[in-house]
Amino acid sequence: IYDIAERLNLATSTISRALKDHHTISAKTIKKVKKMADEMGYRPNTLAAGLRGNKTKTIGVLISRINRPFISSLISGIEETAQKAGYNVIITQSHDSYTDEVDLAKALYSSRVSGIICSLAMETRDTSHFQQFMDKNIPLVFVDRVPKEFNTYRVMIDNYSAGYKATKHLIEQGCKRIAHFAGSQHRNTYSERKRGYVDALIEYNLPVDEDLIINFTTMSYEEGEKASNYLFDLANPPDGIFSSNDTAAVSAIQCAKKRGLKIPQDVAIIG
Repeated sequence: IYDIAERLNLATSTISRALKDHHTISAKTIKKVKKMADEMGYRPNTLAAGLRGNKTKTIGVLISRINRPFISSLISGIEETAQKAGYNVIITQSHDSYTDEVDLAKALYSSRVSGIICSLAMETRDTSHFQQFMDKNIPLVFVDRVPKEFNTYRVMIDNYSAGYKATKHLIEQGCKRIAHFAGSQHRNTYSERKRGYVDALIEYNLPVDEDLIINFTTMSYEEGEKASNYLFDLANPPDGIFSSNDTAAVSAIQCAKKRGLKIPQDVAIIG
């Protein structure tokens, strides 16, 4: 700005206002200033401007894994909406690690983000690392995997109802032995889906067989494949599977096909 002012023999305040299309500056001067700015390769320092106003117009997104279909569509929606509002987005992934999540939360805080959207890592039990945002009145929104004890905004579905309806659907298709791929039970998402699954079985007078409930660590494709092979090797294998996520459900479908099992005739699978 100082260099442009010197070239055009104008005040720095005039240059600054002209670059922002301020109403007090004539259209002729604005055009002249912007032309010189282009020639000199001027780029506004949005970070510095944000720090001056204590608002960076940047939203930090802290999620588990980008390569999950649900997460990628979530990020797409966040970016689309943020861009329309003139905000940038910083995306970070914890890989379901608690320590990575803590470090990334610190990094986003140090970057002076204007807000945080977070889906918790599978390992996370202690959420005190988010208190720093609350203390500075930085908006904090948890999505999908949300903490029970943290008093802030949450965006989530009715996981209990989803688990109940998924299991009920399999029962209505004639399934009698329904297995469940259960995620980590300290995550509300997975504990509520399992609760819905159990209640649906009880309501329809079907046994809750612990041998058919497989507890996962990360809900990965590999875990789903291992669990599916275990279930299909049982003397009395399941005729239905309700998976707590789509990734593991897809692995079950592909595992069944490799064994020559027909879906849904031999085994019905829902994610």
